[in-house]
Amino acid sequence: MTAAHDASDSEARTAVVTGASSGIGAATGRRLAAAGFHVVLTARRKDRIEALADELAAAGHRATAHALDVTDRAAVDAFARGLGSCDVLVNNAGGALGADPVATGDPEDWRRMYETNVLGTLHVTQALLPALTASGDGTVVVLSSTAGHATYEGGAGYVAAKHGQHVLAETLRLEIVGTPVRVIEVAPGMVRTDEFATTRFRGDTAKAAKVYEGVAQPLTAEDVADTITWAVTRPSHVNVDLLVLRPRAQASNTKVHREL
Repeated sequence: MTAAHDASDSEARTAVVTGASSGIGAATGRRLAAAGFHVVLTARRKDRIEALADELAAAGHRATAHALDVTDRAAVDAFARGLGSCDVLVNNAGGALGADPVATGDPEDWRRMYETNVLGTLHVTQALLPALTASGDGTVVVLSSTAGHATYEGGAGYVAAKHGQHVLAETLRLEIVGTPVRVIEVAPGMVRTDEFATTRFRGDTAKAAKVYEGVAQPLTAEDVADTITWAVTRPSHVNVDLLVLRPRAQASNTKVHREL
């Protein structure tokens, strides 16, 4: 086993970020690159991650783009075989679809959310766990949500998927204790990004805007990226098991202060 070192020393270490084409994933790629990691950016939208890799390279950082659909296990395995070393994995790929009650929710939306959020995290984590272990000081980050810890009306499909991610992270931590790999779960609350709510409401920008209406300062993608980077750069013996992150205006999933 490789001797462990201080996780705060990110020189020449490799961090894989899934779902890095926009929002939290792109912001995390930027923050980890600025912290000294060689960042491997993955997402389905190749043009976006290539543009981000070029941006980071122009700033003097090391970044590589690799088109990847985390729900495609064969593609994930091929990616892992070609990667080489891996020190940090940020499982960010995911998302929400719809806000229908259980009685009328579309099972296809539920399936897609489960496949992306839960099985996507499972595929990439399983594929990269050997490399993370071989690094002697690996870190798995699971970006879940406050939805993974409390229910709310109209969110059952997404809540179920994020609960699945939470349980995956919690169980993995139990199963690999004693190995040189940490498992960190970061669970953000209300985050305003360019795409999350718009995608959830199938391009309806008016509905998406109402999610944040009257909220003075929702979290930003950069807030979450900063939190992820802080967590993975703690000393090796420090594990941030679960970090719940909300804007000050949000007390719970169903209690938000709005200035209307």
